[in-house]
Amino acid sequence: MPTDQTILLIEDNPDDEALTLRAFARNQIKNNVIVAHDGVEALNYLFGSEDKPACDQAHLPALILLDLKLPRIDGLEVLRRIRAHAKTALLPVVILTTSREQQDIYEGYSLGANSYIRKPVDFEKFIQAVGQLGLYWLRLNEPVDAAAR
Repeated sequence: MPTDQTILLIEDNPDDEALTLRAFARNQIKNNVIVAHDGVEALNYLFGSEDKPACDQAHLPALILLDLKLPRIDGLEVLRRIRAHAKTALLPVVILTTSREQQDIYEGYSLGANSYIRKPVDFEKFIQAVGQLGLYWLRLNEPVDAAAR
């Protein structure tokens, strides 16, 4: 898989973060992974803050994996802000969460999520799911060219 594309993993649970990174490794997904541990950190990475400039257009993530249950700013609000900004509106966002709540699924898609995946409890199934995510979003999917944004 192309490794010049960045993945933004927005995950507050250290165990889920470690499992996801292990699943990337097991699937030979060697892309640079930026981890944001809450919604504020994620938005600061994308849009900047007083301390740090935003990532530039050429370095936007190729894929955002978004947990819903986040501290400070929840995942649905993060998604809302990503979709509201022209710079990030077309980025692929996959909700990767433990929530089975129909309201979360509905709201996620209503706000523009590209996919909603419930984290499998079984690690081997999780490895397979991450491998399929990587194959589809990083190799098969044809993204909008950064210059066209």
